Amino acid sequence: MAKEKILSFEEALERYEPVLGFEVHVELNTKTKMFSSAPNSFGREPNTDLAPVDLGLPGSLPVVNERAVRYSISLGLALGCSIAPSSRFARKNYFYPDLGKNYQISQYDEPIAFEGSVDVELSDGTIVTVPIERAHMEEDAGKLTHVGGATGRIQGAEYSLVDYNRAGVPLVEIVTKPIYGAEHRAPEIAKAYVQTIRDIVLALGISDAKMERGNLRCDANVSLRPRGQEKLGTRTETKNVNSMRSVERAVRYEIQRQAAILAAGGSITQETRHWHEDTGTTSPGRPKSDADDYRYFPEPDLLPVVPAPELIEQLRDELPEPPAVRRRRLKDSWGFTDLEFQDVANGGLLAEVEATVALGTSPAAARKWWTGELTRLANAQEREASDLVSPQDVADLQSLVDAGTLTDKLARQVLEGIAAGEGSAQEVIDARGLAVVSDDGALIAAIDEALAAQPDVLAKIRDGKVQAAGAVIGAVMKAMRGQADAARVRELVLERAAQ
Repeated sequence: MAKEKILSFEEALERYEPVLGFEVHVELNTKTKMFSSAPNSFGREPNTDLAPVDLGLPGSLPVVNERAVRYSISLGLALGCSIAPSSRFARKNYFYPDLGKNYQISQYDEPIAFEGSVDVELSDGTIVTVPIERAHMEEDAGKLTHVGGATGRIQGAEYSLVDYNRAGVPLVEIVTKPIYGAEHRAPEIAKAYVQTIRDIVLALGISDAKMERGNLRCDANVSLRPRGQEKLGTRTETKNVNSMRSVERAVRYEIQRQAAILAAGGSITQETRHWHEDTGTTSPGRPKSDADDYRYFPEPDLLPVVPAPELIEQLRDELPEPPAVRRRRLKDSWGFTDLEFQDVANGGLLAEVEATVALGTSPAAARKWWTGELTRLANAQEREASDLVSPQDVADLQSLVDAGTLTDKLARQVLEGIAAGEGSAQEVIDARGLAVVSDDGALIAAIDEALAAQPDVLAKIRDGKVQAAGAVIGAVMKAMRGQADAARVRELVLERAAQ
C-alpha cells in the first residue's frame, strides 16, 4: 500500500493543534454471553458457542447477564464515574455480515456510567487527567476472516468467512470527552491511556485484557485545528487498534497525514480508518456515521437496569487501588530505581511482573525476563510479551535457574521454546536436552582433556596466574555445549591444576 504524503511530526504541531478522543472496548470475562446462555470463551471451533439470540433467530429473546452488569458498575466506579440509578438498553441499527440481528444491543442516551475521569501517568511521571464521558454496556459482534489477498484484510480478499462465536460477548465501551492540550505528547498519552485502562480492568479481574485476542480494543479519534482556531476540526476514527505500540504509532501517523492534507488546502473526510502494522499507515474504511444514522430506539425486549444503591456501595468498597497509587507502591516494594520501574511501566508489563513476583520470583529476576528477553522476542514477532508466555512460565523458569538446573544462557533458549509453543519449561528442557550437566565426573573428564591440550595454560595456573584458567573454562563450556555451571567448572579446573 502506497503511503500518503505526510508532514514531519514537528511541522504538523507547529501548524495545528491535535485534539484526541478514545473509545476503548473491554470484553468482560463472564462465563456466558451478555444476553444468552452460550459460553463466553476464546479459541473454540468457529460457530460452536452459539444460542438462538446470538444469531437473531425469530422468537428468541435476550436476558441480561447479571454478572456483566456488576462488572460494568465496578469499571464505571474505577473510572470515577457516576452510576445511573436507572439505565436502559437500545437498538443500534446497522447491517454488517457478522451482526446476525442487523442491530446491536447497546446503550445510547441512558448509559450505566457517566461523567468520570482517570489519571494517566506518562514516562517522566507527568500526570494527565483524561475526562470520561460515559461507559456503557453492549454486546460484541462476530468476527470476519478475509480469505485471499496479501494482507488478510477485506481489501483484495476473495471471500470472507463469518464466525459468530464472539457475537453477544459482553462489552463495556469507554468513551472519553475531547482531550485538549496533548500537543507533542499526544501519541504517548494515547499509549499511556490504553495501558491505564488495561491496568484497571486487570486489577478488577473483569477482563483478560489481551489486546492481541481483541479482549481490549481501541478506536483512536484524531482531529486537527489551526493554531488559534476555536472550532474543532473534522475527526477520523482509527478502528480496533490492538496493541499499545500500535495506538501510539497510529495517533502519530494520523496527525502527520491530516496535517499534510490541511497544509495543501484539502479537507479531512470524517471516516473510519484501518491501521496497517506492516506499513505503519492508515487507510480509509467507511464514512463515519453520526448517532442519527443508527436509528437508536429503546430495546423493547429488556427492562431498564436499576441497580440497588447497596450494591453500588458494596462494589465501590471492593475497588482496587488506583493505578497511580499502585505504581508507587510497587516501585517501593520492589526497590527499583526510577529508570528500572519506567522500563516495566512503559513496556506495559506491570501486571505481568507483579504476577510473576507473587509466584515467588524476585522482582529483579521478573523484571529481567519480561523487559529483556521476552520484550526482544515480542518485538521481533510484532506481538505483546504477555501473549508469548505466562507469569507462571517465567516463575518456573527462574526457579530452575535458582536450583542450578539452568544457566541464564540455557534459560534463554528454554524461554524461546516456551514462546514457540513447545510446552512448559521442563518439557522444553527434556525435548531439547538443555539441562545443566551437574555430574562432576563428566566435568572432570572434560577439564582433564582441556588441561592436557593446553600444557602452557596449566603451567601458568600452577605458577599462580589463575586468570589463565579462563581459556580452559571456555574450552570445557564449549565441549559441554554451554550446559555446565561456569562457577563449578572454575572450581574444578583450579582443583585439577593443583594436583
